[in-house]
Amino acid sequence: MELRVLKYFLMAAREENITKAAQLLHVTQPTLSRQLMQLEEELGVKLFERSRHRIILTEDGMLLKRRAQEIVSLAEKTEREFVRREGELMGEISIGSGELKSSRFLSQVVAAFHEKHPLVQFEIFSGDSDNIKERMERGLLDLGILLEPVDISKYEFIQIPVKEEWGVLVPDDSPLAGKESVRPEDLVSYPLLFGQREMVHQQIRNWFGSCSDKMKLVASGNLQYNMAAMVSGKVGVAVTIRLDCRYDGISFVPLAPRLESRTVLVWKKVQPFSPAATAFIDFFRDYVEKE
Repeated sequence: MELRVLKYFLMAAREENITKAAQLLHVTQPTLSRQLMQLEEELGVKLFERSRHRIILTEDGMLLKRRAQEIVSLAEKTEREFVRREGELMGEISIGSGELKSSRFLSQVVAAFHEKHPLVQFEIFSGDSDNIKERMERGLLDLGILLEPVDISKYEFIQIPVKEEWGVLVPDDSPLAGKESVRPEDLVSYPLLFGQREMVHQQIRNWFGSCSDKMKLVASGNLQYNMAAMVSGKVGVAVTIRLDCRYDGISFVPLAPRLESRTVLVWKKVQPFSPAATAFIDFFRDYVEKE
């Protein structure tokens, strides 16, 4: 299975039209059709349902699309990591981060590093800690910023000097919006929205203490913007961290007793890195020590 053929397949899957895909790939339509049929023969499955004007992925085709995207992405990332120019640090560093205040700290470090090494490029992937760890395991990310609590036994890490404060997002017309803080007993009568990570769920249950058996979880999500939309639609109250953003008609109210989480920059143990990624880890550690 050649990388070139996988790229052909992905283009055809995206365009859903052999002729258009061939034009974008700068090959003839018969050549592309032949390559796709040979790929089906090699794998022993049917990848497309074909009609006169359109091709649609089969279930096997959708599985290959996911795998092909990962393979092509990893191959291209590897090529960029080996780009060098005499006497200058080059390459690409891929970092995963959730929606966190720590993202602002990351941006400060990236800006300072880029000023010193202007030829290094960064790719930032947004997701929760589980998404980021999964992509790190597949080699698609070099580094990740994870919100504690999280299992980091497989990783080397640097603790980031930023604390994430927990609270609730509530509609401005809610009785909770006027409070300086909310306690567990204030929330037991409200439907709740949480993040999707089980370790975070347990942290919030611990904060609720004896009131945890009265919690009413109605929805979960991994992006605060979507959770804010649920709050705006009166689905429930979102238990989440404070971010440097504002949603129309919604207020953030801190928890009491105060609940905070730390974040860590992690990377896989015993893993060879590109010179650029290695230099960034050292730079990040020095930056944190100065802070």
